[in-house]
Amino acid sequence: MAPKSPASPLNPIWLFLITVAVVVAAYGGKMQTITQASFDSARSAVELAIGLVGTMALWLGLLRVAEEAGLMGAIARLLRPIMVRLFPEVPAEHPAMAAMVMNIAANALGLGNAATPMGLKAMKELDRLNPDPGTATHAMCLFLAINTSSVTLLPIETIAVRASAGAAQPASIILPGLIATICSTGAAIIAAKAMARRSQSAASADPQPANASDTLDPNLDLNPDPALDPDAATPDRGDRPGPVGTLVFGGLLIAFVGAIALRLIQRGIPYLFTLAGFTSLSNWLIPAIISGILLYGYFRGVRIYEALTDGAKEGFEIAVRIIPFMVAIFVAIGLFRSSGALDLLVTLIAPVTNLISLPAEALPLVLIRPLSGSGSFGLMSEIVKTDPNSFLANLVSVMQGSTDTTFYILAVYFGSVGILRTRYAVPVGLLADGVGAIASLILCRLVFPS
Repeated sequence: MAPKSPASPLNPIWLFLITVAVVVAAYGGKMQTITQASFDSARSAVELAIGLVGTMALWLGLLRVAEEAGLMGAIARLLRPIMVRLFPEVPAEHPAMAAMVMNIAANALGLGNAATPMGLKAMKELDRLNPDPGTATHAMCLFLAINTSSVTLLPIETIAVRASAGAAQPASIILPGLIATICSTGAAIIAAKAMARRSQSAASADPQPANASDTLDPNLDLNPDPALDPDAATPDRGDRPGPVGTLVFGGLLIAFVGAIALRLIQRGIPYLFTLAGFTSLSNWLIPAIISGILLYGYFRGVRIYEALTDGAKEGFEIAVRIIPFMVAIFVAIGLFRSSGALDLLVTLIAPVTNLISLPAEALPLVLIRPLSGSGSFGLMSEIVKTDPNSFLANLVSVMQGSTDTTFYILAVYFGSVGILRTRYAVPVGLLADGVGAIASLILCRLVFPS
C-alpha cells in the first residue's frame, strides 16, 4: 500500500480560521451574524468566479493568438537570461516562461484583470512539466511567491483614493511603495530558493526521493506547445494578409500611433508624470495590448478569430474549476472577520506591534491583507478618507501595495490545476507579507513626518 501524501498546509489554516470564528462568535453572541456571513461569502465567491469567466475567456483567447503568432516565444527568448536563472527547471522556450513574464509585467503595471488570466495560464503550463500531479513543483512555489509579493510600479487605485480624499501629494507613495515591494519580492525569492535547495538536498540524501516532483520524468514532454517549439514544424497560421488587408490594418495601426503622438503634443511629456497622466496611461494600456496582440497575430497569418475563441473555451473551463476553492477561502475569511476574531487577534498582538512603533490602527490591514484584497482596500480607503495627509494614511497606502492577497492567490492558482500539496508556498508567502509590512513601516518613518 502506497504511503499517503502529505496534506496541504492550507488544511489546518483554513480549519483554524473557521473554528476560531465559531468559538469567538459563540462567546460574543454573533452566531446569527456568522451564519449570514457564511451564505454571503459563498455567494460572493461564486459571483466573483462567474464575473471572472468573461475576463478569463478574453485574455486566454488573446494569449492563444499570441502563442500561435510566436509572440510569447519571442518574449521568453528576450528575457531568457533572467528567467532561466530564476526557473532553471523550466525549459527556456516553454510557454510557461512567457506566460509568467506577462503575468509579472501586468501585476507591475497594476493591470490586475489581465494579470490573473495570464497567471492561471502560466500555472497550467507549469503543471504540464509536473511529474507528480497534485503536488506543487519548485517552479510553481517560486512563481506564486513572486505573485504574492506583488512588485507594483503604479498603484493607480490607491493613488486615486488618496487624490479623491484630498491628499496634498497623492502620488508620494510611489517610491516608498516600490522599494517596500522590492524588499518583499526579494525576500520571497530568497526564501523560495532556500526551501527548494533544502528539499533537493534532503531528496538527494535519500535513496528513495521524498517527493516525486524533485525529479523529472525523462519521458515527460517539456515543450508540449508546437507554437512555441523552435524545432517543431511551423504551425498552420493560414495565409498572410494580402495588399488590401495590409493597407487597411496597417493604416489603422499608423492612425493609432498618430493619436498617441497627438495626445503627447497636446498634453506635453511632463503630463505623463502627473496623477492624471498615470491614470490616462493605465486606461490606454489595456486597449493597446488587446489591439496590439490581435494585429500582430493578423500580420503573422494567424486565424485570430478562431484562435481567440479556442483560447476562450480554456478560460471558461478554468474559471469554473476554481469555484470550489474560492468558496472555501471566502467562507473562512468571511466568518473570521464577522465573528470578531480579527478584532480579538489585533488586541492580543498589539503589545508586540507597539514595540516596533506600528500604529494600532494599521494592524488590522496587516492581518487582513493576506486574506482579502477588497477587505484591505476598504480599510485603507477608510483611513485615508478620514485624514488623507496623516502619517497613518501614508503608511496604510504603502502597505496596501507592498504585498498581495496570499491565501486568495494560493487557493485560486493552485486550485486551477488541482494542486493540493502546496509544499512551502504558504510560509514563503507569509514571510513576504511580513517583510513587506516591516519595510513599509521603516520607509514611511524615513520619508513621511509622523
